[in-house]
Amino acid sequence: MENAYEIYAIRYATMSRRTPHMNHLLPDPHETSAQDLDYFVWLIRGYGRDILVDTGFNAAEAQARNRKLTLNPVEALARFGVRAEAIRDVVVTHLHYDHAGNLELFPNARFHLQDREMSYATGRCMCHGVLRHPFSVEHVTLMVRHVFSERVTFHAGDGEVAPGVTLHRVGGHSDGLQVVRVETARGPVVLASDASHYYANMHRKSPFPILYNLGDMFEGWNIVARLAGHSDRVIPGHDPIVTEIYPRASDEVDAYALHLQPSRSFAK
Repeated sequence: MENAYEIYAIRYATMSRRTPHMNHLLPDPHETSAQDLDYFVWLIRGYGRDILVDTGFNAAEAQARNRKLTLNPVEALARFGVRAEAIRDVVVTHLHYDHAGNLELFPNARFHLQDREMSYATGRCMCHGVLRHPFSVEHVTLMVRHVFSERVTFHAGDGEVAPGVTLHRVGGHSDGLQVVRVETARGPVVLASDASHYYANMHRKSPFPILYNLGDMFEGWNIVARLAGHSDRVIPGHDPIVTEIYPRASDEVDAYALHLQPSRSFAK
């Protein structure tokens, strides 16, 4: 297939034993089992280039938010054979702390961000603690500095990083949340990021509780489904199931090959 890429989900942290009310706006009252939440960055490889999707968080942020950091994403990438200074393009799906840390560690990268996410993260909504909580002022401030250094490419809705790698604003979880559609040998794969933390959020139409616009979140699932064309080609942002159904791609780091077929299907 022309412009077919490889995609790797690299797990760098986890949060254990989250109860259903932490993961669903309206949890099933009969469901009581706890579930882990995993943290990933995603590496897109092909045609002589590496494109990174999101940059994770560091040890200080992990301690402040009581998360278990297995490995800084930059070190995880290094163990996977990718040096941070070699990355030329970084897609930031949104500016929440677990997706936009470590920005200072990619000295040669251009950052791809939605206009609306920058406006949201620096505007009046940040006067409200509930909306502000998932953001780190240090991360947002550093992104502003990158803007002033002419290292940010802004997108308004749909955009392109490279042929076969496109960006699409869906909003919902954060006002400027964008997803990434990648052409692979098995068809277009959509890195949904936090459009759906878990498979269950979108399949049950049960939103994750951290959100900005509920209507945009519901419509975002329709956008993601349309972009992917098949439910098995949608990758949620934090679901440990990803590590169970996709082939492991490294002995050095928790990396999983998303361009290969999963071991089980979510098709209805």
